[in-house]
Amino acid sequence: MDNQNPDLLEKIRQQFETSPYPINPLEHSPKTDSSWLYIQNLITPYYLRNQRVLETPGKIILDAGCGTGYSSLVLAEANPGAQIIGVDLSEKSVAIAQQRLQVHGFEKAEFYPISIEELPKLGKEFDYINCDEVLYLLPNPVSALQIMRSVLKPEGIIRSNLHSSVNRFPYFRAQELFKMMGLMDDTPQDMAMELVCETMKALKDQVLLKRQTWNASFEVNRNNILTNYLLQGDKGFTIPEMFSILEASGLEFISMVNWRQWDLISLFKEPDDLPVFLGMSLPETSLQERLHLFELLHPVHRLLDFWCGHPHQAQSWIPVTEWTNSDWQDVRVHLHPQLRTPAVRDEMIRCITQLNPFEISKHLPLRGVQSLLDSTIAACLLPLLESAQPMSSLVERWQQLRPVHPLTLEATTPEEAFELVRQALTGLEDHGYVLLERQS
Repeated sequence: MDNQNPDLLEKIRQQFETSPYPINPLEHSPKTDSSWLYIQNLITPYYLRNQRVLETPGKIILDAGCGTGYSSLVLAEANPGAQIIGVDLSEKSVAIAQQRLQVHGFEKAEFYPISIEELPKLGKEFDYINCDEVLYLLPNPVSALQIMRSVLKPEGIIRSNLHSSVNRFPYFRAQELFKMMGLMDDTPQDMAMELVCETMKALKDQVLLKRQTWNASFEVNRNNILTNYLLQGDKGFTIPEMFSILEASGLEFISMVNWRQWDLISLFKEPDDLPVFLGMSLPETSLQERLHLFELLHPVHRLLDFWCGHPHQAQSWIPVTEWTNSDWQDVRVHLHPQLRTPAVRDEMIRCITQLNPFEISKHLPLRGVQSLLDSTIAACLLPLLESAQPMSSLVERWQQLRPVHPLTLEATTPEEAFELVRQALTGLEDHGYVLLERQS
């Protein structure tokens, strides 16, 4: 890998060989973590990019920097039928990852103790590459992304992330302090972690570094000391730097992973009554500039977490809010796979039977706010638990559920049913609960 620092890479390898990460117990399952499964499901970014729904069986997914394999397990659970391949510098971590996947029944997952530089040696091309919590440790993130791009299929997608220099600045100060103390000259051992703990506890509570970074739980969970105060190679980036890295890597930005939590307008008390300058300039502001404004105003995100891919591979599509009635006629409606679970089915049926609202956000908390569905809407969507449905089928089902208007008792016309279903689906698609795919 060009311009990489072999000494630093060896320090990183030794750190994770000594303290494999993450430390989740082998038997722990992510099946109930719907938000993470949603992120790691290839269907999610593919739909964002192409407004198309794909099938995951037969896809080849790489977990680059898999560590002890918990993220590999999430990828396997989120993408049924896909082949999972993991690589990591740490042989000890790779051995744990292999064992973890076997414990959960994924016998065909493959793991290799190799660097990202060696990926071409595998002789495979990938539909999806997950490189989580790795890129910001490497001496040259551009080189790493270029290698991943070289083994990515034309329509493939990479998910990766960088530490935010704005959000994480206090920890970088702490790391500089402990470098001065010589605690990061070699692979941090128990003694180094003990010295960090003693130093932070000795500080007065009002000392800014302690107030901004220290948590009493670190005394028990020493792994947090490693990953925050003594992390070899750790560094931060801004949104403009992230875009520059993608451009230099020959990759195209697709979306922030938690894109709903990067909404600049949501930061203002009165979104419809912005200060004059912002009100006039924001409509002309680029996506990169809007994201950068967000990080300057409200740097709550530790990670600049993004999806990217080869340039000019996105299929052309029209936003749902701009569809005409004729566009809607040939729509096929999918419930997101992370909602097609027995728990969702049982709760939905209970709410429909008891005429109670169905709290869909409880099963897939994507926006941080409560989302309720009227029991009749829930009943209309019930067939989506089995398979995708044409728009016309849902309209017909609505007419059966609501044959008359509840106030006037006049018969519900096909046009009225169509409009009500269209409104419901538009909101659900915006929230990420349903995927709408035009057939023409």
